[in-house]
Amino acid sequence: MATRTPDIGSDDSASADADTRLIDAALVCIARWGVTKTTLDDVARQAGCSRATVYRAFPGGKDALFLAVAASEIERLARAVGRAVYDAADLEHAVVAAITTTARALDDHDAFRYLMAHEPGVILSHLAFAELDALLVVAAARTGPSFARFLGSNVEAQRLAEWATRIVISHTCSPSSGVHLADDASVRRLVRAFVLPGLLVAT
Repeated sequence: MATRTPDIGSDDSASADADTRLIDAALVCIARWGVTKTTLDDVARQAGCSRATVYRAFPGGKDALFLAVAASEIERLARAVGRAVYDAADLEHAVVAAITTTARALDDHDAFRYLMAHEPGVILSHLAFAELDALLVVAAARTGPSFARFLGSNVEAQRLAEWATRIVISHTCSPSSGVHLADDASVRRLVRAFVLPGLLVAT
């Protein structure tokens, strides 16, 4: 039986822990039922707390909770990409690592896979127009600095991060039979042919 999550009080660490439990519970529910069918009661039940606790943590209700889920998962992915790039020996390996790390994380993400299979509009609505621009800004700001040591320029590093993000989005939304983003060799061919030449010209 799941343990009951304590009600959120004024202590920041307790509040953050409760938020994390609710976000994790929401991810489980989304992977099981999707966004449309998941209710706050479902999330509360999965987290082992009351519905009132969910509302205290996210006064905006379901929309606020799901926005927090998206922000949390973007941050989690950005940290994973940052670690992968940090471990890379050169720019080519860094770009390949960033793309493959992202692709594998998405492949292994139960909630993301469910939404792409059953509610693609939930994902795709955030990958167009102003929503896409906002996502690219976040990606550039969070992962761009990881590339700076290879390029000597924060501006070029952020441009590269945006470029890599666009590649992942494009191939995720419209997969190509010739490119497999979770495969190192496939991504390396893509990076050598289309990414690095553009960077070399720009720099």
